[in-house]
Parts: sequence; structure tokens; C-alpha cells
Amino acid sequence: MRASNYLAGDAADSKVMREGKRAPTGSREESLKAESFFSKILHARVSVKTLLACTILLCSAAVSSWAQDGGIPVGGKWWEFDTEDKMTLAKKVKFVLSADNFLRDSTYQKPKIEVVCINGKLENSFFNPNVKLGPPNRPGFWGQPQAVVLVRVDDSHDSHGWNWVPGHALSMDKGTTRKLFRANVFKVEFRSAGGPEIAEFSPSGIYTDRISKACGFNPK
Repeated sequence: MRASNYLAGDAADSKVMREGKRAPTGSREESLKAESFFSKILHARVSVKTLLACTILLCSAAVSSWAQDGGIPVGGKWWEFDTEDKMTLAKKVKFVLSADNFLRDSTYQKPKIEVVCINGKLENSFFNPNVKLGPPNRPGFWGQPQAVVLVRVDDSHDSHGWNWVPGHALSMDKGTTRKLFRANVFKVEFRSAGGPEIAEFSPSGIYTDRISKACGFNPK
């Protein structure tokens, strides 16, 4: 009788011990799950911080590239770049205006307009959509390839034939260029390789004295 009670007690003790060992195992699994959950949260926070840091670095690099190229802001959304030919000493001033919008086929660059003045006179100006242009659709006066564009200047609009610079830009006429500096709204509808596109610009705000000095005319 005593032997059986002794064995029964040992069996009960063994059961308690086994059940006692299982409890920490469950707690350990819950602890591991909690650690994994908080680890994912921490990793997500680190990823966001890393992304923000990279964005700041990219923006800084973009600003630095402007500075390295010698560009200075000259009112509104305009930038000015000054260079001098080492051989002829000709002074070249380029005014650059970026569009307000991205185009359908563009990646990270907006369309832009570049106005070039040399030795105090307006030399030429270019509309660069930063997408592949469609083919030219009419000949110019001298037979040069041109593309027909529709230009809106504030509340008026006109069609123009701009000389086609193979594949990437259109040479603007000087009359439209002069209107550009006086406009508040400037839009260009043209045909890209992917179909019709409209580039929208906000040209107001440029320092007019810079234009007078560099290009020889008063945009007012």
C-alpha cells in the first residue's frame, strides 16, 4: 500500500514537473513573437529615416549642381547662367525656366525653356520638352524641318512653326520669346513621340533689368 502511494506520488510530481516546464515554453514563444513584432516596427522606422535621409541628400545634390554650374536665381522660377568664350571673349547669358508640370513620358525632368543672349543681344531660344519629340510635320522658309506648335500667352493663342532640333528640342521664334518675358501664363502644345502634350510655364517674376542688360530689350 505504501509502495503504491509512493509510486502515485512520484507520478503526480512528475506530471507537475512536466506541466511546469511547459509554461515557460509558451511564454518563451510569446516573448519571441513580441520581439519579432517590435523588431519589424523598429525596422520600418529605420527604413523611413533612411528614406528621408536619402531624399535630403538628393535635394542637396541638386542644389549643389546648380551652384557648380554657376546658376543664380533671377526672380520667379528663372535661373541665369553666365559664361565667357575663352577665345573670342564673347559673353553668353542663358536664362532657364522650368515648367510647372511633368509630361506623360517624362521620368524625373520637367520641360524647360532656354533663352540665350550673346554680347547683349538675343541670339536664340529653345523649348526642350525632355521627352522624345514627334517627327517634323512641315518645311520652313528655307526648307528646314519644323514642327507646328500651339502657344498660349495669357488669354491669347497662336500657331507657330518652330525649327526642329533633331529629336530633343524646338527653336522658338524671337517674337514669342519676347512675349514670354511679359506673360503670366505660357503654355506650349506640341506632339511628342507618344502623342500630343502640353507644357505649362509660369514666367512672371523675372528681374527685367537682367533681360535688358543681357539681351538688349526691355520685356515690359
